[in-house]
This record gives sequence, structure tokens and C-alpha cells, in this order.
Amino acid sequence: MKTLKDLEELRKKAQESTRLRESSEGTKIVVGMGTCGIAAGARDTMSAVMDEISKRDIEDVSITQTGCVGMCEQEPIVEVARPGLPKVTYGHIDAEKARKIIAQHIVNGQIVGEWVISTQD
Repeated sequence: MKTLKDLEELRKKAQESTRLRESSEGTKIVVGMGTCGIAAGARDTMSAVMDEISKRDIEDVSITQTGCVGMCEQEPIVEVARPGLPKVTYGHIDAEKARKIIAQHIVNGQIVGEWVISTQD
């Protein structure tokens, strides 16, 4: 950092990241970040989810992480819970698939059936 402007830009990025992770009553996205998930690439998946939500300026979505959910063979795992709809759990989600989930499921309301490992009411 060399200038006050650089510091201000860093602060804005940090605030945006915090806004994306805050709880809301809207859609919730949870990325499995246990050691099994991280080993399978969940950091890249989480980054892609946050980046895509930010790029599309989608509001009323909270993004959080969780530990191991017991389905290590399916990692990286992403859960999407939309108000009034069943929770959808996706498996083997890399960064590219995560971006497609944001576009198709979050933006257009269409579940990406080929990666679904479970749904819950």
C-alpha cells in the first residue's frame, strides 16, 4: 500500500466480502470447508461463488462455510437454500460448476440436476 486511495480500495473489498458472508433472510449458500473439502478444492469453489455473486451484484444472499458433512467422497459440496423451496446439495463442485450454479439456480431458479446429491424440505 502506497497511498490512502489504496487503503480505501482495500477497505471496500473487505466490506464487500463481509456483506456477502452476513446472514440474511434470503438465499443461503453453504460451502463445505472441512479438511476433506479443502483438499478437494473447496477454497476455489468458495472464491468462485463469492466472485460470481459480487460480479452479478446479487443481494439478499448469504454465503457461509461449514465443516465436514460426512460425504467426503462428494467434496467440494455446495448447499443452496432458497426461502420456501427445498434445500439442494450439490457434489463435486469446482469453480466452473459453482459459477453455473449461481447463474442457473440462484439467478434463474433452475436446479442443476446433474450435480444434485440430495434435496431436503
